[in-house]
Amino acid sequence: MERKVLAAASCAEQKYFLEQEFEALPESIQEEVRVICVVMAQKLRCTFLMGFTEAGKLYFETVRQEDDFDFDEIGAELEIKRIQREKKELLKALELWYAVYFTEDGERIKAELLKKAEESDAVS
Repeated sequence: MERKVLAAASCAEQKYFLEQEFEALPESIQEEVRVICVVMAQKLRCTFLMGFTEAGKLYFETVRQEDDFDFDEIGAELEIKRIQREKKELLKALELWYAVYFTEDGERIKAELLKKAEESDAVS
């Protein structure tokens, strides 16, 4: 299954990376993604990745240093679940954005969204 990395941050390297093909995201969303990645990487002392599965679902991944035997996998899972709860709307919006612009169904989704927007404008 193919996955695409959206962004990543490394605690050890003190670096952040946003995949170039996702630079079309609005600046405010890019900033929220950056904050999530950097904070999680620092908090968990690892490399933290956000990305999309082939089906368009957002995934999170932690990559620990080979010599880090104290890495708390359960704590990492709990932190990821917290982010999923607290940033639920942002994450849903990212998945929708990805579906519209990067999946085969994107054109159909765009047409449906435009139709709904036109219908709601007509009602207003």
